[in-house]
Amino acid sequence: MPEKGLQRIVRTFKIANLESKSLSITFLVCRMLFPYSLRLSAAIAAVSVSVSGQTAEIPAQDDIEEIVVIGRYTVSETIDTATGLGLSIAETPQSVSILTELRIRDQALNTIVEAVDHTVGVSSSAVDNVRNTLAARGFEISNYQIDSVPLSWSLAGDSGETIADLSIYERVEFVRGSTGLLTGVGDPSASINLVRKKAESTELSGYVAAARGSWDTTVLSADVANGFNEQGSVRGRLVAKIQDGDGYTDLYSNKVGVLYGVMELDLSKDTLLRFGSSYQNNEPQAPVWGGLPGTFSDGSPTNWEVSQTTAADWTRWETTGVNVFANVEHRFRNDWSLHVNYNKLRYTKDTKLLYLSGGLNKETGEGLTTWPYKSEGESEQDSIDIQLKGSYGLFSREHELVIGALYSEQSAVSGQFSALTNSLLPAGNFYEWTGNFPQPDWAATPTIAEDMETKQKGLYAATRLHVSGNLKLIAGGRLSSWDRTGISYDTETDFGESGVFVPYAGALYDVTNNHRFYVSYAEIFKPQNAQDRYGEYLDPLDGATVEAGFKSQFFGDQLQTSFAVFRIEQENLGQNLPQENGQPVYVPGKTPPTLAQFETEGVVSDGFEIEIIGSPLDGWHISSGYSQFKAEDAANTPVNPDHPRKQFTLFTTYNFVDLLPELTMGGGVRWQDEISLGGSSQNSYTVVNLMARYDVTSQFGVQLNIANVSDEKYYNYIAGNGQVRFGAPRNATLALRYHF
Repeated sequence: MPEKGLQRIVRTFKIANLESKSLSITFLVCRMLFPYSLRLSAAIAAVSVSVSGQTAEIPAQDDIEEIVVIGRYTVSETIDTATGLGLSIAETPQSVSILTELRIRDQALNTIVEAVDHTVGVSSSAVDNVRNTLAARGFEISNYQIDSVPLSWSLAGDSGETIADLSIYERVEFVRGSTGLLTGVGDPSASINLVRKKAESTELSGYVAAARGSWDTTVLSADVANGFNEQGSVRGRLVAKIQDGDGYTDLYSNKVGVLYGVMELDLSKDTLLRFGSSYQNNEPQAPVWGGLPGTFSDGSPTNWEVSQTTAADWTRWETTGVNVFANVEHRFRNDWSLHVNYNKLRYTKDTKLLYLSGGLNKETGEGLTTWPYKSEGESEQDSIDIQLKGSYGLFSREHELVIGALYSEQSAVSGQFSALTNSLLPAGNFYEWTGNFPQPDWAATPTIAEDMETKQKGLYAATRLHVSGNLKLIAGGRLSSWDRTGISYDTETDFGESGVFVPYAGALYDVTNNHRFYVSYAEIFKPQNAQDRYGEYLDPLDGATVEAGFKSQFFGDQLQTSFAVFRIEQENLGQNLPQENGQPVYVPGKTPPTLAQFETEGVVSDGFEIEIIGSPLDGWHISSGYSQFKAEDAANTPVNPDHPRKQFTLFTTYNFVDLLPELTMGGGVRWQDEISLGGSSQNSYTVVNLMARYDVTSQFGVQLNIANVSDEKYYNYIAGNGQVRFGAPRNATLALRYHF
């Protein structure tokens, strides 16, 4: 490793008052012993002792920065995703999984939905090329955060949020179970927290990369950070990425542009200002909208080629997302700190789409009807989150407390252009579909489809009580209000809840220093956007999670394991109405056609999760887990049967430290059991992925990833109206990366 790289790593620890001679020899020893890979523990030990044998002066607390460990599948930082108290994963009384930057790189993950697909206990369903539904423990995920601040996606997630690029984030955190303490409204499934990359480097550092993949896909990316003054108190970072290529479905192509910039200013020793902006534009051509017929009109299953599309050659679905943010962090002299976060999100969409529906005749290939659709829209969200946290003394012990407040306001407007021609025409023989369907003449001006405003307010507090050296209790609650008003497809909308109290409680007991038992209770509520057969909105759902688990650390926290059992109870959960006379039941007057739902009572999800992640041996990284649950209503009827009940994930890499340290090889397996919905079903399936990376020099490397090695054919979407979509077939990516 170059001396400059070692200087950056060692500077992260900021050990005070070391003689320059001692530091120079430290760099030399590290270069001699570890030319190809970082041995962080040895670097720490080397820095901690001076050449003369004198012990280095231990710096004051204010002089030590938070340690950021680079190049691992585990993290040592504290997280705020669940409680806001700044606890480690082991100290958080819920199931937590984290995808680090190294693992994202090893698995060549590009989007949020790809991260979901490779995380224990969570799953996705690809509604089309832009929208994906995410789920955990049998329920949809609707809780999202950026840097632990709750945010709202556009209605139905149709502005490309789930395909947001991961290149601007240093990690993705998943907390499973109810997270109402911080997120307010939502589902008792999980919360996804995206942690932005920070501008921490005071010297020029980063990487440039290029990749070429299947379907003529080309990717260019760069990540550059630097300091802007001699003191290092002003720092910046810029991330850019462009991608262009086709896809595995006929006619499809996509262009992606990503740009992210962040600045950090040390206003004083105790005050940090961070501000920046991110931008992503997706321009998919010929995207599918909805899916393929999963069954013929006689009820028998279809068997399409994976490349089959329902799109026309003129369809498109352009989305743009912009996030402007600012954070202020101030540390008081009494170990308290104040955090103020502001986020502004703006999403725009511009679509021309074609929807095919109806009963498909097995013999003739006819029976589908075309429904063209053109729209434009935008949504904006402004949110501010204020948090005060610190410690206090009580009964001769120190305890922690966090107090916070959130205000969020989102507006969403979309307009629909009527198709003046070629609407509701027969699609003809679908066996001969090539996408050459004539584009309609569109109305010159749109009609308002949606004009909605959503407001959310919350006050929350939580404390961790150190009852004894081994026993800690966490208690807290949130007072939430949520309201949505406006017009949705000619329907007046006005629903929400005010002054809802959401409690949170947990207990942790340290069996030993490395083994911890925990229990937790958390609630969440959610006003529902679902409608019944008469167009009336369903009552808000209430949900609560009880969880118990055991977390352990091995090899100096290099390897972490967790086991959790949980029970979720919900009332008023919306489910699709059963088909009548073989036909789905739709909400009246709503376009595109939306399935009507009803409220289910006494829904219970019981299950367990196991996860192993870390580095048990030098050079070996592993992430593996298994999850299983059963979700039924009071009548023992399965709810959300399109969510997989059993899942197994494994990904591991090994660096040949002694034999060939330049080479890292790895692979993974992703398995799920059978699912079914709307007359279509998908048997259990397994997807196998492989990777290899060779470091030509300490700064330049080549990486090959092969996904779905066995070319498994499977559905990654099953809808209540019988539509299906296929997951990606075998594909490969070759990437070149240069670090500096």
